[in-house]
Amino acid sequence: MDGQPCSSYDAYLFREGNHCRSYGFLGAHFTNINGRDGAAFLVWAPNADAVYLIGDFNNWRGGANPMAKDDDSGIWSVFIPGLREWDMYKYEIHTRDGRVLVKSDPFAFYSELRPGTASKLVSLGGYRWNDGNWMEHRKRTNIFESPVNIYEVHAGSWRQKPDGRYYSYRELAEELVDYVKNMGFSHIEMMPLSEHPFDGSWGYQSTGYYSVNSRYGSPYDFMYFVDKCHQEGIGVILDWVPGHFCKDDHGLRLFDGTTLYEYEDPKKGENFGWGTCNFDLGKPEVQSFLISNAVFWFDMYHVDGLRVDAVASMLYLDYDRKPGEWIPNIFGGRENLEAVEFVRKLNKVVFEYFPGVMMIAEESTAWPLVTAPTYLGGLGFNYKWNMGWMNDMLKYMKTDPSYRKQNHNLLTFSLMYAFTENYILPLSHDEVVHGKKSLLDKMPGDYWQKFANLRVFLGYMAAHPGKKLLFMGGELGQYIEWRYDHPLDWMLLDFEMHRGIQHYVKTLNQVYAREPALWELDHVFEGFEWIDADNSMQSIIIFLRRGKRPEDTVIVVCNFTPAVYEGYKIGVPYNCSYYEIFNSDRTEFGGSGFNNTLVFSAVKKEWHNRQHMIEINVPPLAVLYLKPAVIPEKERKTETVRMETTNKSSGALINMDRHIN
Repeated sequence: MDGQPCSSYDAYLFREGNHCRSYGFLGAHFTNINGRDGAAFLVWAPNADAVYLIGDFNNWRGGANPMAKDDDSGIWSVFIPGLREWDMYKYEIHTRDGRVLVKSDPFAFYSELRPGTASKLVSLGGYRWNDGNWMEHRKRTNIFESPVNIYEVHAGSWRQKPDGRYYSYRELAEELVDYVKNMGFSHIEMMPLSEHPFDGSWGYQSTGYYSVNSRYGSPYDFMYFVDKCHQEGIGVILDWVPGHFCKDDHGLRLFDGTTLYEYEDPKKGENFGWGTCNFDLGKPEVQSFLISNAVFWFDMYHVDGLRVDAVASMLYLDYDRKPGEWIPNIFGGRENLEAVEFVRKLNKVVFEYFPGVMMIAEESTAWPLVTAPTYLGGLGFNYKWNMGWMNDMLKYMKTDPSYRKQNHNLLTFSLMYAFTENYILPLSHDEVVHGKKSLLDKMPGDYWQKFANLRVFLGYMAAHPGKKLLFMGGELGQYIEWRYDHPLDWMLLDFEMHRGIQHYVKTLNQVYAREPALWELDHVFEGFEWIDADNSMQSIIIFLRRGKRPEDTVIVVCNFTPAVYEGYKIGVPYNCSYYEIFNSDRTEFGGSGFNNTLVFSAVKKEWHNRQHMIEINVPPLAVLYLKPAVIPEKERKTETVRMETTNKSSGALINMDRHIN
């Protein structure tokens, strides 16, 4: 049949690594040629000896539909008339050494449900979006100065039907979206939804980068899910894996008989720890493939962010490798210079086309300037997971309260670097699996103390600078660690303490969203101030969070021991009254009910290096948020002038961090 080669310009951009929408011509697309309706198929396989299209339409007979090669680009093409949506197909690739490989389409928009491996013909242009208001709002929103509270979800195990079947995207659009909105989260982060053969990989070993996971429905169904999220005011973030891919024979590995997508040398191409192949990030065509894929999810599915998985594994040549298993760069170092340039290029492109989205690095090392702009030598992300905070806090919280005074630095160290990057504080799926225990089960003490510890931990997290992420089940007090093939234990809500922790998280999310001090100046040190960082003997810390207005100030008191303190003195910033806006020890949350119900008037007495103080009651294993009532006009004006000066001086830094291009 007649082929439809790509334009010379498309081919040129693709070969140069500069095609940002290569999904627009590569893969399978409905078209009309010479008055005949059908589909054009284009695949990059430059080292193949011959390529044939096989599928339902020719009874999977090799040789029936040969593809024509463009020698300059290495792209093969064929046009088949009369095809319909959902028709299945693959590429039969004859290698130069005489092998015959049967491959799925790397650019397929949909795939056969496992264990099938065929690609499916589908158009993505038929869905009518209803999220125009959200998309306009996203363009106008300064994400750095907004509340971001992410609920991380594995689609297959959030809920399941009684017979064990998965919820579809459309069913999730009704139940999950309503749940997330009711709980007060601002975003849903979905673990990888690109097609993958093995459920146990959780989506992190993909074969279909452009193919939305068929386990939960069609591309139109996923569009409906995102659309529904946006209509309800919920952003959608996808977990995205550009560093490595799975080795299944139908996938990208040795695609045309050669190391086309992966590095040729196993010391770079083999990912021994995960049993996968590493993308050759220095190859221009691979850059076009991956950058186009990032653009694809923003463009075709309207997602609001990508969480980029395992960035450190891309940046370091010796990542998870023993001596002798890796090759130094041209300067003798361990940095993967090709990956660094790829990441910068990726972020520049994404923010050029979609300036209001989030590019989030899961980067676990001390690589500098991860969220700095590329023109300053940064990697160009706008957010990074704060893995240091997460590891320190989990270690601290697992410690018996009697011994926490010996590890007080784990509480406070994160504030030494909290403003060096734009951070998200993650409590992710990785921390509640593989024998690490659930969040609740990590907590020490008896039944009551476990819940109290979890409440103070989450309350401290909500007040700490940085945006937030909580993996599903944490809000229920899930006791058994996460299992990808089982739903969350929703029956736990039959028990009072579990209902209490769910109510607590919902209330905490509401308080977080309505208090600008907890998110408005997350990115600059002016939004945080210690009152008492050094009370290790009682394991109490006290600090201020500030917004742009003095009246938005919040005082945070955290007690990480079961001890109760009455008449506890706190230095305060203003000579006024203060009142409690949040107390994790309320009985409605499962606490002991040791509340502060009165308004506390400041007295003129120096305390914590401040001119005024108040006395409060500090409950056991609890966090308190306090706010000033009416700040004296003189102090308010002075503070307003100071904050305006601060905002002007930090504005350049804020804008610099935001400006990626």
